[in-house]
Amino acid sequence: MRAFVIAVFGFLYLPIALVVLFSFNAGRNASEIVGFSFRWYGTALSNPFLVEALQNTLIVASTSAVLAAVFGTSAALGLARVGPRTRAVFDALFGAAIVVPGVVIGIATLVALVALFAAVNPLLASAWPGPNPPRLGLGYSSIIAAHGLFSMALVTMIVRARLGSLSRDLVEASSDLYATPLTTFRSIVLPQIFPAILAGLLLAFTFSFDDFIIAFFVAGAQTTLPIYIFASIRRGVTPEINAIATIVLIASVAMVLVAQALLRRRS
Repeated sequence: MRAFVIAVFGFLYLPIALVVLFSFNAGRNASEIVGFSFRWYGTALSNPFLVEALQNTLIVASTSAVLAAVFGTSAALGLARVGPRTRAVFDALFGAAIVVPGVVIGIATLVALVALFAAVNPLLASAWPGPNPPRLGLGYSSIIAAHGLFSMALVTMIVRARLGSLSRDLVEASSDLYATPLTTFRSIVLPQIFPAILAGLLLAFTFSFDDFIIAFFVAGAQTTLPIYIFASIRRGVTPEINAIATIVLIASVAMVLVAQALLRRRS
């Protein structure tokens, strides 16, 4: 059993370790080490197309993570006040949103957005007084909406788990002391669920930062970092790609570790 576990983890993580190792290669061949150098990290960070893709990814990930944290927390608080049958239905829906493959979510989101644009754009054209009416299309907003909706389910499940362990005695004591619902939420509930909210926000940011499948369907003319990496790999793997992958790996692992530490935190 020990050998089997070592073989499984080796199969999973040895390729990642090789990518990190070859990112420090001084030569141009991505599969042959001729020396140790940080050359390709400088090349990657000085690439204007890469920098633009990274900026797009940071904008999308930050915005979608904040939206997911706000609406996911609101959904979790609302579900805590409904009946058990209604709560079970919504829990199943949120769970299905996490389980459904990304390619299905990407195709469904693209179809829904295209149908929405086809219905709304003629209305905007007819109501706009000028010659150049605004048109809705794929881009920043579509990626943020797709990532935000998926991540909202993740944040809701995390905050719901934290609310499930929250003692109602403090909330009831606050009400007995004539505190308003807003004061009770701000002083009692929010400090106890804030680690879960922050952990959900970080996980949502990590998902949006790393996502390729959903973004590929709804990005339109915009290019995120995973899309740029995919397009670059089609022309061949270079040490620059390994350096980019290493940077993304370090950022993602750091976000996940911080989120896990916050989930274990107790008020």
